[in-house]
Amino acid sequence: MSDAAPGFVWRLKESESDPTATVQHEYGDHLVINFSVWESRETLWNFVYKSPHMAVLRRRREWFLRIADPYSVMWWVPEGTIPSLAEGMERLERLRAEGPGPEAFTFKDFYETTTMPRHISSWVPSPQTT
Repeated sequence: MSDAAPGFVWRLKESESDPTATVQHEYGDHLVINFSVWESRETLWNFVYKSPHMAVLRRRREWFLRIADPYSVMWWVPEGTIPSLAEGMERLERLRAEGPGPEAFTFKDFYETTTMPRHISSWVPSPQTT
């Protein structure tokens, strides 16, 4: 769904032949990771909240646990850069420990980039229900 959205740049896939395959990682079997890069905040916002993705988002409680801590984070990356899974987890940990800032932020507490050209990276590890 995201790959065809306006402003989409990249997303982490476990398999090129099966785009629905769950990304394997070392952060625990209970986390499903959605990791992507977008041209701008606006294009990411439009995909998340103004596209058919919203219908899936509304049903997230069927598949994922509710958690009190921040569970998604965004940060700017230089154009052409693909961030790593480790960087995504580090940014999320920074957001949880220090709150939003230029290095780790959310839609609600957003920080504009100070240098161009940049893309925005989005990291959403979601705890699954059993």
